[in-house]
Amino acid sequence: MPELPEVETMVRGIRTAVEGRIIEDYVACPNSCRPLTMKPFLAVQRGLALGKRIVEVRRRAKRILLVLDDGGAFVIEPRMTGLLLLADPPDREHLRLVWHLVGGGAKTDLWFWDRRGLGTVSLYGQQEWERLLGPERLGPDALEMTVPQWQELCRSTSRPIKVALLDQMRVAGIGNLYASEILHVCGVDPRRRACGLVRGEIERLAVAVRQVLQEAIHYEGSTLSDGTYRNALNRAGGYQNQHRVYDRADLPCPRCGGQIRRIVQAQRATFFCPGCQKRTRSPRLPPAHS
Repeated sequence: MPELPEVETMVRGIRTAVEGRIIEDYVACPNSCRPLTMKPFLAVQRGLALGKRIVEVRRRAKRILLVLDDGGAFVIEPRMTGLLLLADPPDREHLRLVWHLVGGGAKTDLWFWDRRGLGTVSLYGQQEWERLLGPERLGPDALEMTVPQWQELCRSTSRPIKVALLDQMRVAGIGNLYASEILHVCGVDPRRRACGLVRGEIERLAVAVRQVLQEAIHYEGSTLSDGTYRNALNRAGGYQNQHRVYDRADLPCPRCGGQIRRIVQAQRATFFCPGCQKRTRSPRLPPAHS
């Protein structure tokens, strides 16, 4: 599932090719797959978008925004298997939409591919998308959170810290995979109550969030065993080769050599090392491999 690093990689991958270009056409690709969720309907989106210039490509949490010259924006949520691509897709059976772009050089096609069809593509006016993606709906971006903001988040909930990290209204962008990796780096047991973390642990958590997410962006995200995630040029990410605990149940911990465990929290798989992620207050630990 695309999380912040994968979505950020998609944004960086398409930005240069897309910004400043004019939408000459915008159509659905022929397929027999389940229809995407689109607001408003495609025909309405098309009428609003044709002839508009894409002035900015940006990320908000796990969403991609194509901001238009009239202030409106396409808001694309990839969810489980959605991809924005400039190159040939993994297959043509699951191509959903294509923006035909002109101006500023050779013609460019921007494709939206989605194997499971759970992604959403919406076109909102400026006030609407700013409201829907504003602080009343989404927390601050995980890469921009300060230590005081992390302290406030932890103080405000007694839920397990792993579950709290997934609450997009408190902190935007962290998904299941990277939550496990972050907690391993900072040496905190995912079952610990967020409100029970002390200042030193919260400071290490803040550092670990930036470290893990920036590393994953550097490696262009994680392509897991299903092979679904690809970057804008249809190439696999590389961060899966750097995973410390995620999807490594029963394998040795890269820090202490203990056996990695898998548990279920809030119906999601959690991976951690009981040896260096203690349920009691965790000691200061050196960073795991980078």
